[in-house]
Amino acid sequence: MAEQFLTLMADYCEEDQAHILQWYNALQQAGFVGQQTAGLPMHISLATFPLDEENGAIALTRRVAAEFAPVEADIRHVGIFPGGRVLFAAPDMSDALVALQQACGAGDVGGYAWTPHTTMLIDEPERIGQAVPVLMKHFTPIRARIDRLHLCAFWPTREILRVELTGTK
Repeated sequence: MAEQFLTLMADYCEEDQAHILQWYNALQQAGFVGQQTAGLPMHISLATFPLDEENGAIALTRRVAAEFAPVEADIRHVGIFPGGRVLFAAPDMSDALVALQQACGAGDVGGYAWTPHTTMLIDEPERIGQAVPVLMKHFTPIRARIDRLHLCAFWPTREILRVELTGTK
């Protein structure tokens, strides 16, 4: 399958990656493998771009990373998107998180209104329903720290750029 689009993501710091991976791994160990893209760091998607905008997306990623300091994200919610196919952990909406997303130049992600979230499982609604108690058994709210931006092309996944947030905003 040929690449279809670019996604700009906000990655959590290594300590929070490990914490969030515990939730994800609990689902995996319980047999909930799903259809989500494996191997990516835990993240919040911020924006999508057409493939032909790769150079502009790279420049934008570098500029935003140079402007913004790391962002705190209080992950306190678990949810399911309409249609019942996506189970996620979500932070509270905050001014800093909204400012970071808006600086990325998109009001939506992949044609949908932006909802900050970290995908835990993509599967059939019945499987999502079965997975909720497993996730809830392991989920504890955390104050996470977003410390880098990450640009990839999908599908297959092609890593393009990872940049630390080093600014003051």
